[in-house]
Amino acid sequence: MLEKQLIRGTFVEAEASGRLSIRESSYLLLEDGRAAGFFKTIPERLRTAKLTDFGDALIIPSFSDVHLHAPQFSMLGLGFNLQLLDWLNTYTFPSEARFCDEGFAREVYSRFAAELIKNGTTRVCAFSSIHVPATKILMEELTKAGVTGYVGKVNMDRNSIPELQEETEKSAEDTERWIEDCLSAGYSVAPVITPRFIPSCTPRLLEALGKLADKYKLPIQSHLSENTDEINWVRELEPDCARYWEAYAKYGLWNDRTVMAHCVHSDAEEREAMKTSGVLAAHCPGSNMNIASGYMPVRQFLRNGINVALASDIAGGSTVSMMNCMVLALQASRLHWTQNGKEDGFLTLGEALWLATSSSDRFFGKKSGFSEQTPFSALVLDDSALPPSANRLSAEERLERIIWTESTETIKACFSDGKRLNL
Repeated sequence: MLEKQLIRGTFVEAEASGRLSIRESSYLLLEDGRAAGFFKTIPERLRTAKLTDFGDALIIPSFSDVHLHAPQFSMLGLGFNLQLLDWLNTYTFPSEARFCDEGFAREVYSRFAAELIKNGTTRVCAFSSIHVPATKILMEELTKAGVTGYVGKVNMDRNSIPELQEETEKSAEDTERWIEDCLSAGYSVAPVITPRFIPSCTPRLLEALGKLADKYKLPIQSHLSENTDEINWVRELEPDCARYWEAYAKYGLWNDRTVMAHCVHSDAEEREAMKTSGVLAAHCPGSNMNIASGYMPVRQFLRNGINVALASDIAGGSTVSMMNCMVLALQASRLHWTQNGKEDGFLTLGEALWLATSSSDRFFGKKSGFSEQTPFSALVLDDSALPPSANRLSAEERLERIIWTESTETIKACFSDGKRLNL
């Protein structure tokens, strides 16, 4: 028998167009944790259903973060006087090498998982490190916290520090054993194939990873066209590939299960390849500005019909807060607009909300937002503690103020796949 529950509040979600859909003072029926329709008043047949009444609170879909480096949680806020490649060698690689220590990994990842939920993120596509035991610890801690999505054991067999450079065959073998272990482990997060980026992986390893992705029908995550020095390096390493993306396609790592982070310097042909193959672009505004990589022209990507979603990219980004990512995306979009002839328009609040929530749902195998039969993943936002307004605010204005002031303390409840989580 279906367990029926009613949730009451003002529901706000964004459509792909960026238009906000607002249901004032409504009831959402959940059946076994899945959305089953909205009502303005409680039907007679549901009078005995459990009711959770959040009063005047706003209820939005919970956040997704489609690109972040979990081990870099231990180095937040460091190294922003450097650009990408120097930042990796000076801070990132030495920090990730620490995750050979399982006790250290447990300490960092338990706090990381709790911080995600505290900030309203319930779905991730996350990098771990090269270490299989630490990667399993990350998956365990995310599962305990109620986070869903994907986690990848990173692969690197060249151009790293000795402590992080794997042997090619062992990297592939360890990855396959880890995948097999994950299939029966009962994690709430699934494996994703994770070559760090083209410079970190030899052709033999990239080919092996492409075969694993095909064999197990797994998604793929990596980096694309983040930095001009990086792009030039890829051209040197893969001289038969005119563009960065071709190096991934060459090894079977480019399809509609792929998410590529950054895409700051993707040209028209690369963007067309993303659209044709259904690749998801992860927009990381905080990281791109912090490490001086540039700005992804999001409006152009959306106009070209490319799938785009927001990401924190910690520790290139300095916080896991997706509210912060939304604000940075909105600010960067406005700056880009003013510096490029005021064409296309800048991102709206509704578009930013879409990018932080439902734009990635297809990648995670879900329907968007509060669609019927979708597991209920949501945030309850109580803005009553914010400064009183001189005027009565609409639901859209209330949400606007919460996001622009990055008021994560307004998060009073968090649901993931139908379950209410501990904040």
